[in-house]
Amino acid sequence: MDANTSENTFRAYLFFWGGQLFSILGSSIIRFVIIWWIAEETLNPITVSIAFFLGSLPMVIIPPIVGVFIDRWNRKIVIALADSLQAFLTFLIILFFLTGIANIWLVITMNIFRGICQAIHYPTVNAIIPIMIPKKYLSRMNAINYLFTGVIQVIGPIVGATLLAFFEIEKILWVDIFTFFIAIIPLLLIKIPSILSKSEQTKKVSYFKEFKDGLTILKSVRSFLILIIFISVINLLNMPFTTQMSLFVLIDHSGGELDFALVSAFLQIGIVIGAIIASTKKHWKHKELIILYSVFIGVGGYLITALAPKGYFLLMGIGSLIHASMIPIANTMFLTILQTKVPPETQGRVFSIVTSIAAAITPLGMIISGPLAVFLGIRLLFIIVLYLQAVSVVITWYFTDIKKIIHEESIEEMKKKPDEIRLRPEQIEL
Repeated sequence: MDANTSENTFRAYLFFWGGQLFSILGSSIIRFVIIWWIAEETLNPITVSIAFFLGSLPMVIIPPIVGVFIDRWNRKIVIALADSLQAFLTFLIILFFLTGIANIWLVITMNIFRGICQAIHYPTVNAIIPIMIPKKYLSRMNAINYLFTGVIQVIGPIVGATLLAFFEIEKILWVDIFTFFIAIIPLLLIKIPSILSKSEQTKKVSYFKEFKDGLTILKSVRSFLILIIFISVINLLNMPFTTQMSLFVLIDHSGGELDFALVSAFLQIGIVIGAIIASTKKHWKHKELIILYSVFIGVGGYLITALAPKGYFLLMGIGSLIHASMIPIANTMFLTILQTKVPPETQGRVFSIVTSIAAAITPLGMIISGPLAVFLGIRLLFIIVLYLQAVSVVITWYFTDIKKIIHEESIEEMKKKPDEIRLRPEQIEL
């Protein structure tokens, strides 16, 4: 792809991305409304955990299956079909409420099918980024994406809480369908480049061979396996916060939907701040080390939230903000590693495998967080998992090859700059 074509596809991607931001706004509102509705209807940590568990299964099961096909199929059609089906499922949920047959388990079931659509949509959208955005813009675009996504998701919980104060849930769900139509228009108008030649498109290759090739490519990037294991553990230990925060506000702090919206909004503001930080530089050195630092700082933020006195929702929000500000920094580093070290023609299957591996352990965290919250109490559970996260950072740094990999990358970077004064390898301190 020449530079001129890259600039053209970059502009097309920005148009498509603008439509996706509206879809993210709708999803943010609907996600908040459904979470609060389930928590308020049940007041049961176990039921809430089961809802999150079932909703997360598609992201674990579907991506590695569809990843290979994403590299074969027309990605524009895949995104359009996934978005359209998700909007249709939301419409069915609206009908269930209007006819009076909606209940907790029916809504949870429909949410599983919506999750399947999201599990197809997410890796497909990420797989088109490297073929539409010039490599020199990748790191910054990842950070800017987090910035704008964060801004929108600051608004989502606030809008959701406000709508709950005036409207019934079946009326609020129409937001998802409205934003779908806004998002689908740019998708239909742009052209997404094909990464396969005609001969490659007609070539018959078995699914299992392509899946195996994806794993081989994944293992060839040394830091990937360490980071994936590390991220999986952190995802597991973050699940109590994901599944129990609404009940933490509702039960432990006697809060309402506006209080939960405040904490959620601060979390999203943190996403915005982190995205701004991540977008300040075109090139970040020692990305693996930055990921570890980000997680460690995030632990401190959530500790503030967990230890906040009863009713101190602002303090809880500040803690969530600190934690969330680290998320786009860590994710930007990880995505940039993947996008720069994996060939574009295989990124669909590799990204799907990475997504699935990183997410595979989260359902376990979701399903056990409910019983643990009942047994230990939500606050104590939060404190325990934060301690384990801090331990995970220390173990990854001192007992894996991460430090050695960073050291070797430093040497390679110096070799690429022969005209500059360089430190000897033994002078480098990490």
